[in-house]
Amino acid sequence: MTHAANIRLWAYAFPVAAVLIWSINIVVTRYSAPLIEPLSISFYRWLFAWLLLSPFVILKLIRQWSVVKPHIPKIAVLGLFGMVCYQGFAYSAAHYTTATNMGLINALIPIFTIFLSILLLSIRPSRAALLGSVVSLAGIALVITQGDLSRLFGGSLHGDLLMLIAVFLYAFYGIFLQRWKLQLPLALSLYVQVFFALIFHIPLILWTGLDPIDHSNWAAVSYAAVFPSIFAPFLWMLAIQHLEPNRSSIFMNLMPVFTAIIAVMFLNESWTIYHSIGGALVLFGVIWAQRSQQRSTQVRSNH
Repeated sequence: MTHAANIRLWAYAFPVAAVLIWSINIVVTRYSAPLIEPLSISFYRWLFAWLLLSPFVILKLIRQWSVVKPHIPKIAVLGLFGMVCYQGFAYSAAHYTTATNMGLINALIPIFTIFLSILLLSIRPSRAALLGSVVSLAGIALVITQGDLSRLFGGSLHGDLLMLIAVFLYAFYGIFLQRWKLQLPLALSLYVQVFFALIFHIPLILWTGLDPIDHSNWAAVSYAAVFPSIFAPFLWMLAIQHLEPNRSSIFMNLMPVFTAIIAVMFLNESWTIYHSIGGALVLFGVIWAQRSQQRSTQVRSNH
């Protein structure tokens, strides 16, 4: 094996590790639900992430402030959608649904991104992308209703609906990144987004109060602040640098698989035939939609 091929092989470890960290975080989110309120763990997560990043980034931010300053409003919007809205709804959803369902619903991010691209970026999707989206949505409907459509009207889907809202809002985050294409070092962009996430939390904390960190929840808070907030984004950045965005995005389809395995092992969650069939539909639809979009983008770029 040549040196270049060896580097490329190691590059695949970056997106796999990032997705694994995010999958574990979904399980940690579900585990911590009875131990700390959603707003509190979200605030602590970004507070500690900001404190940990500051020694490595703040001097660089000061030196490049003139470059960062014009982008501040856009970075604030990114922090709001990607870190406050998404995480807030996801932490709330964990009180009412399973980590397995959360992982499967999270796989819909590319599908919602396609829909928003139509509305906001005027990108015309292919028929295959639309059909793949329908297949994925049908799979999620099967999972959350367990084959019983009456559950849609029974008030038992509160957590799944909250997670759907979280995923929809996170799709806005991806669309804004794609539309604005901020020419900033990724570390600086992440750091300032985390700062704005803290700022947006403060009025809510003053209104609702803040749960203390104690022996029952400190591990969940620590994991959320370090691994999915710092390590996973940097691993994902490395993946994009080595493998390009389109190839890296395919690895996001591993998230529901990883989440389900970890949830079954550590939370004793059940895996039903509905998860098997619905999950297969979700993954098939997402991969189909993503690949068709990539092909259509390549065709447009060649012309």
